[in-house]
Amino acid sequence: MTRGDIRTEILVRSGKDTTSAWISEVFLNDWINQAHRWAAGYKKWPFTEGRASTTYTTTEEWNFEGYKADSIRMLQVGGKRFQKLNFEDYENYKEENSSGTDKLYSDFGNLVYVKTGTDASGTLTVWGQYMPALIEDGDGNDTTETVFSGGNDEGNEAIVEKVLEFIAKRERKQDEAQLHTAYSKKILDELWEKIGAEQFAYQTKNRSIFERFDVIGGDYYDDIIKR
Repeated sequence: MTRGDIRTEILVRSGKDTTSAWISEVFLNDWINQAHRWAAGYKKWPFTEGRASTTYTTTEEWNFEGYKADSIRMLQVGGKRFQKLNFEDYENYKEENSSGTDKLYSDFGNLVYVKTGTDASGTLTVWGQYMPALIEDGDGNDTTETVFSGGNDEGNEAIVEKVLEFIAKRERKQDEAQLHTAYSKKILDELWEKIGAEQFAYQTKNRSIFERFDVIGGDYYDDIIKR
């Protein structure tokens, strides 16, 4: 569905038209944009995962506009993967290892901190969760599709219900507004369950959370004993 499709559906269901005193096309477009941002940010949807690339420079602070805070899951420079630390550990490492060359990164708010002083160079690439939005009001273009269109269209129903909630609140119909709120959340929760049910087949390869090591010898356990 496009923004124009959603606006038409809302007018049909609400029995309103854009000649009403307070339901103008501008109002509806703004509410649809709000509902779209709300639904798109309701869960960490796989269709709002994105990748951003830029030329790497020896700068520690980076801002990837449009990406949600604390959402960068993987970072590479020149194809070399950096390890993500929480911000406190990242700062502790810099303080205790001022000349350290470990490839590390962290984030704080909307800023991403990339450890300088490594041998990495080339293209900096991040993978994370971006926040999509429909084209802004006043552009005259209603052909933009939502993030749910083309495979997860039930999410568009949640957008419609969210706007109907706005309309009910505007008319001071609080009980009706609560019903639309609950239904829109129910739609998105059910969609999230369907997506989760499809992710059972994901597997990891040669990856463990912790490395075992020999406390006495000081060597990595896996380097000492080979089956």
